[in-house]
Parts: sequence; structure tokens; C-alpha cells
Amino acid sequence: MVLEQYRSYIESDPHFEVQTDVSDVHNQEAAKIEPDRKRKKASTSTADRSEKENRKKKVKMSSSKGGGEVRASHILIKHEGSRRKASWKDPEGRIIKNTTRETAVSQLKALREDIVSGKATFEDIASRFSDCSSAKRGGDLGPFGRGQMQKPFEDATFALKVGELSDIVDTDSGVHIIKRTK
Repeated sequence: MVLEQYRSYIESDPHFEVQTDVSDVHNQEAAKIEPDRKRKKASTSTADRSEKENRKKKVKMSSSKGGGEVRASHILIKHEGSRRKASWKDPEGRIIKNTTRETAVSQLKALREDIVSGKATFEDIASRFSDCSSAKRGGDLGPFGRGQMQKPFEDATFALKVGELSDIVDTDSGVHIIKRTK
């Protein structure tokens, strides 16, 4: 009853505009930010651009040493021992801070079994359960070379054959299942 009266009052107020479409809010905020980005881009000095290009070249050179590039997807489950205790699913880290490594491993093993048995696809599981922002791409990390990922993750990925699924891989980020895609 009170809620209906309040809603009626707000809807009758000509100065109050209800914005129900979240994308409208996002677009308005983006429009405010965009001129600032353009100004920053325009003010980027030639030295800054050269420095960025040199860093890109170094990454390309390091990735071409010892094995070239691979491409992989992964499912990350964070736990209380993870270096960053927040994710897109748990921005405050409430669940992650209360998840033991053992629980994370157990959950990942069950997810891996669902993939191996054909109950679900890797991409579907990654998009629903991974704590990494790559979840929105089905876990796809894109191409990378040596020296670009945490060492245990890199070693496991380079050891896999294309299409192969890893066992549980431990890193400072949490526990992973990796699927090499290239």
C-alpha cells in the first residue's frame, strides 16, 4: 500500500524522470567520459607512444623465444589464499574469502568431470563459474607467449596438446583448469 502510494507520487511528479534502462545510464556515463579519453589520446606524447611500442616489441620477442604463442581458455576458482580476493562474480570477495583451497579444488574437479563426460561444454562452464573476467568470452584468454602468464599456468599450457584439458593448476590467482585451443 505505502509502496503503491510512493510510486504514484513519483510518477505524477513532472520533475522526476524514471530511468529503467541500465544501458541508458551506461551510455550517458560513457558520453561524459569519451571527451576526456580523446583529450588524453591527443596529449599523448611521441615519447610515450615510442615507449609503448617498445614494450609491445619486447613482449612479441619474448613470446617468440622457446615455443612461440599458444592460445588457451581457462576456468579460475579463487579461494582464501588467492592474491586478489574479488572477482566479477564476487566484487566484495565475501564468498572467495570464505572458500578454502580444498573446496575450490573440489568444485573444479566436479566441473572438469562435467566437461569430460560431455554434460556441459568448457565454454558454458567457464562463462557460468569462472572467477576470471575472461568468463564473458567462455574463458578465452587469447594468444600469449612465454613470460606473459604466471609460471605454473604457462608451463601447464605449453605442455598441453591443442584441445587437451589440464588437471588442476595452482597459481597465486587460484586454481584453474586450462584448455589449450591453439
